[in-house]
Amino acid sequence: MNDLAGKHIVLGLTGGIACYKAAELCRALVKEGATVQVVMTEAAQQFITPVTMQALSGRIVYGSQWDAREPNNMPHINLSREADAILLAPCSADFMARLVQGRADELLSLLCLARPIERVPLLVAPAMNREMWAHPATQRNMAQLAADGATLLGVGSGDQACGETGDGRMLDPQELLADLVAFFQPKLLARRRVVVTAGPTFEALDPIRGITNHSSGKMGFAIARAAREAGAEVTLVAGPVSLATPRGVRRVDVRSAREMLAATQAEVTAADVFVATAAVADWRPVAEAGQKIKKDGSGDAPVVAFTENPDILLAVAQSERARSGTLFCVGFAAESHDLLTHAKAKRERKGIPLLVGNIGPLTFGQDDNQLLLVDAQGVQELPRASKLVLARWLVADIAARLPAAATP
Repeated sequence: MNDLAGKHIVLGLTGGIACYKAAELCRALVKEGATVQVVMTEAAQQFITPVTMQALSGRIVYGSQWDAREPNNMPHINLSREADAILLAPCSADFMARLVQGRADELLSLLCLARPIERVPLLVAPAMNREMWAHPATQRNMAQLAADGATLLGVGSGDQACGETGDGRMLDPQELLADLVAFFQPKLLARRRVVVTAGPTFEALDPIRGITNHSSGKMGFAIARAAREAGAEVTLVAGPVSLATPRGVRRVDVRSAREMLAATQAEVTAADVFVATAAVADWRPVAEAGQKIKKDGSGDAPVVAFTENPDILLAVAQSERARSGTLFCVGFAAESHDLLTHAKAKRERKGIPLLVGNIGPLTFGQDDNQLLLVDAQGVQELPRASKLVLARWLVADIAARLPAAATP
């Protein structure tokens, strides 16, 4: 899967040490299927050579508005007309000021000014010292750029080349790649709030051991990413997994089913969509031992009494917001056999409009999956694909079922 296949990106580099990250970014864009045309300011060429960027992009690098290689001697027109987007990474404080002023005395600012603004978006990845970032002039310039239609991608925080620490670092290449991929996804859930539960729960027997399951959380994390790409404000309530939080998603970590219930109920009060992907343990020990349960040499296993865990999906589905249709609930059923029968029964038992079924042993820990969508009208099968592709299909299906979003 190449999320940027068919996209032509003009990657603009301005003066700053973060130019070293632009090399990895260029490579990542190409690997994701994009063609990349690099344009560099004179200052950028003090930090990284055009030769490096040409080798990584596979295309001649431009740096002068007087470049005679263009038959009409108008690279600012030709390069901007060919682009699906212009990405400035890194974008220095000086270059942001140039953009705000409409300066056009070198190629990169000139082609940004000359771009067809209605169809060639401008994405800006700032990079500068923390004091420069915090300066009122920089903040004013960013606000004006946003008002002029540019998309500001934000900055990272941490150690800076100058030896100081703080905000202003250019985002890492993989973060910028994720932002660019998300930018091109249809905003089907704009102005929506989505809560997703993901991963297993862990029910402690003692301070060392507990009961859990094989769920990796990958499907739920993919759904959270897809919902954010679709424009939603996303909260991910995650059981104990070691996955990275999807870009732009707010994460709440929990361990037990009771913790997940409490966190979920707190989050869905303002949500439009709830997707219960988590594989919640059905039972937990009645009591957790205060110390590790030791073998006594008799060969007899300890007797452990269990009690049923709360049903998170049912609790949310029976809430006033869900019953009134204000909150759209989606359940997941991970089965080992008779998937369709169990999925239909679970949807009716929970009283939800949509249930997604899969065979657990065939998907736990895997990067792909195969899904059944079960609603009151029947069953739709989503063929085996990567979990992110399936998540995007599911998000599109959910979006089509929602009433029109209120205009802000």
